[in-house]
Amino acid sequence: MIKTLLASVMLVSNIGLDWLNSKFETYDKMQKQIHEYAEPGYVEYKSAELIIKHLEEHGFKVERGVAGMPTAFVATFGEGKPVMAVLAEYDALPGLSQDTTPKNNPIVEGGYGHGCGHNLIGTTAVSAAVAVSKWLAEGHKGTIRLYGCPAEEGGGGKTYMVRDGLFNDVDCALSYHPSCKNQILAKSQSAKIGILFDFEGKTAHAGANPYQGRSALDGVEVMNLIMNVNREHFHPDSRIHYIITNGGEAPNIVPDKAQVYYYLRHHDSEILKDLLQRTIAAAEGAAMGTGTTVKYSYISGTYNILRNDHLAKIAYRNLEKVGGVKLTDSEKAYVEELARNSGQYEPVMLSRFETIFPFVEKAITGGGGSDDTGEVSQVVPLCRIETCTSPVAAHTWGFSSIVGTTIGTKAMLNAAKTIYLTFIELYKNPKELQKIREEWESVQGKDYKYQSLIGNEPPALEYFRKKAASSPR
Repeated sequence: MIKTLLASVMLVSNIGLDWLNSKFETYDKMQKQIHEYAEPGYVEYKSAELIIKHLEEHGFKVERGVAGMPTAFVATFGEGKPVMAVLAEYDALPGLSQDTTPKNNPIVEGGYGHGCGHNLIGTTAVSAAVAVSKWLAEGHKGTIRLYGCPAEEGGGGKTYMVRDGLFNDVDCALSYHPSCKNQILAKSQSAKIGILFDFEGKTAHAGANPYQGRSALDGVEVMNLIMNVNREHFHPDSRIHYIITNGGEAPNIVPDKAQVYYYLRHHDSEILKDLLQRTIAAAEGAAMGTGTTVKYSYISGTYNILRNDHLAKIAYRNLEKVGGVKLTDSEKAYVEELARNSGQYEPVMLSRFETIFPFVEKAITGGGGSDDTGEVSQVVPLCRIETCTSPVAAHTWGFSSIVGTTIGTKAMLNAAKTIYLTFIELYKNPKELQKIREEWESVQGKDYKYQSLIGNEPPALEYFRKKAASSPR
């Protein structure tokens, strides 16, 4: 009788792992389909629908078009507490269209591609959520919720979901990102604001009567000059990047319209807010000095990631249980050829796939990059899991290539198993959830009230739609 009971418990606890182990082909096909779609932020209609359809087939209730974003959704299975959240992304990057060969070979020259592996992020979330739902369906109390988060690349879709209170009842959240290591993210990364400055002047013939004009491009250039000469006076951990997105139509026409797009970053959101005000002042001063006017609009605004150490340690133990990514001989040959063609070959790189890197006890402040996952961590205890997907850097053609292969599928299923095991452990141990919450409150404070870095600005849907429409597809 005791043996029968133990066997039954083992069967229940392993049901999600059995699901994931038996569905390699299902999720390999899904991630490759999203890789092929390669849709820009806020227009990921096919990718979102593919994910939603699979979730609905497995009993999830889905609310579409949340937080004012047509490709955002929330999918829910189960009922009651605790509520666990997993985050899905599925947008692609411009200029990184790529097939799955180890050579630089765009499918569409200049088109969009999954150079950050969001095809894997979306599929990891789906597979993990469905695996958890199989466990819950055995009669366990609790809720699993998948958040379909659009436009991570530049749009910061999670900001609007957090701002609309969609995470208010969540107990903890897990996210995933492809990497060159099997690890738990230790870097806090940077808070970031994306902001457009539109200058307007007065057009004139540049040769015949330039004195009658007021160059909007002059306004942009003076603003950039002010920002550049001030770099030594900004906090040293600040990061300031810009591109001129519109500089006029022809050299012999004084441009009456010009635009510059800025990214502002810092790991301390208070310092970032000060940097923002100084940037706005630079724009207004430039406009005043050039006889132009300027308006600004936010494209995105995201906080840095707050790592929850207690949650991270639980996730790390489960990552160790799952182990590294095991490659076949043909996959190893592909990795080596890809790395050589990318100019990033290292003799030890294949060992990274099977190695679980040591847990970093103290979170590393900063990190340069930004991720709107940080927005969720402001209101919910969060941990980000990473598995070794590629020996080459993200946002490159090589990364875009490898994430669409079976190597990517193996890596993301390892992450899905880690997420599954971590959530099941927390469903069974509410005291651990309480410790996780207590740590989060010790950092944020019990009376913490979330405020978006960009106030009540709506999602920049039109900006991204225009950008997508003008790109090769």
